[in-house]
Amino acid sequence: MSVRHHDLCFGCGQANLFGLQLELEPVEDGGVAGRFFMKQDHQGPPGVGHGGIVATALDEAMALAVHHEGIPALTRRLEVELRAPARVGEFVLVEARIEERDGRRLVARATARSDGEVLAEASGEFTTVAPRPA
Repeated sequence: MSVRHHDLCFGCGQANLFGLQLELEPVEDGGVAGRFFMKQDHQGPPGVGHGGIVATALDEAMALAVHHEGIPALTRRLEVELRAPARVGEFVLVEARIEERDGRRLVARATARSDGEVLAEASGEFTTVAPRPA
């Protein structure tokens, strides 16, 4: 069962051809894990994925970890450490989970990897919001 916001979401929407099309599923011990393909359209320097794309994938993964638990929340703060380049034409594996909960505040962490190498790590602070009326 995949975890998504909606079909046109830039991060996880499978109908958004310009987006990441991040495919995430729940994992047994909590959180989510999956992958996205670093497209040619996502590059910064030639052959290397733009750091903002990697940061977006990590933010999306953390948001989906929160979303999967049925918590309406928005990213308040995002910290990303880019450790190694993400290569165009390769899959990037992403995992995220909620680490802390304190009232309306949640803290999540995420990691991006390729070929066993850590490409980036992130932490995000999320604030719960009122659910939107249907």
